[in-house]
Amino acid sequence: MRTFTLANLAVAASIAAVSSAATVAHAQSYPVKPIRIVVAYPPGGPNDLSARTVGQKLSEALGQPVIVENRAGAAGNIGSQYVAASAPDGYTLLNGASALTIAPALTKNLNYDVVKDFAPISLTTVSSFVLAAHPSVPVNSIKELIALAKSRPGQLNYASSGVGAPPHLAGELLKNMAKIDILHVPYKGVGQSITDLVGGQVDMMFTSPPNAIPHVKSGRLKALAVSTARRSPLLPDVPTIAESGLKGFEIGTWFGLLAPAGASADIVNRLNGAIVKIVNTADFRERLSSQGMDAMSSTPAEFSAHIKAELAKFSRLVQAARIRAE
Repeated sequence: MRTFTLANLAVAASIAAVSSAATVAHAQSYPVKPIRIVVAYPPGGPNDLSARTVGQKLSEALGQPVIVENRAGAAGNIGSQYVAASAPDGYTLLNGASALTIAPALTKNLNYDVVKDFAPISLTTVSSFVLAAHPSVPVNSIKELIALAKSRPGQLNYASSGVGAPPHLAGELLKNMAKIDILHVPYKGVGQSITDLVGGQVDMMFTSPPNAIPHVKSGRLKALAVSTARRSPLLPDVPTIAESGLKGFEIGTWFGLLAPAGASADIVNRLNGAIVKIVNTADFRERLSSQGMDAMSSTPAEFSAHIKAELAKFSRLVQAARIRAE
């Protein structure tokens, strides 16, 4: 049996003290080199725009370059897996999106676990969807839409940017909560779906405010409602679906920074503190607003709880709608 003498304990205590001091020193000096924010989608989309806006401000706050790196593919799973497997030293972060919490419900055998393999830092951005309809659809509100759909089961349709995409799930949530039967028409991307909606080939769709607003202003589309709990600042006169009669309806897009699991609490808190300050600046809020997004921060614990709630919500919704990834 191994015995511990006072000398043994003194050595162990010295090692622990040195280790603790090194950890504190590392956290206090962090960052000492460039930080990468991985975007799991191609350049130019909302995730990429959000990451670059956050990255620029984070670089100014931390005094180190922040590089945005696009690692697209497999519906965001390649970039997410890359960050999950990276060193938890605070120098590789993921600009996570709501799609991160949809993937486990749609994809079997993911090579990462959204809860176990990431350390949430903070939400940075939220954005609503607009339920936009073609003018030929004889409704001007959610209540009228529900009444029309119930009188014509299976005859109305809605487009989306793809099977399993957040706008598709927004449509399924509407079907589920309103107990209506409307047909899903999936597209491979936003562009053609908007073109066909404006052309009257499809009846309606959930899409981002920047996609809808030009057509709403020109009268080629009408905005029935927005999908988040609060009205969009870009469409202040358009009600939410929840206030239009479907209490509890809430779905949208969010972005937030996550580190690989194992990142120290000191580093997570350092990054969180910087983001909270950034999000509260008028310049940051204005830049996001111009892109159709709202700035929002959170504590790491709040972000973690949000992720878990989203995972549960989308799991139930995907199962109820029997959605299968293409």
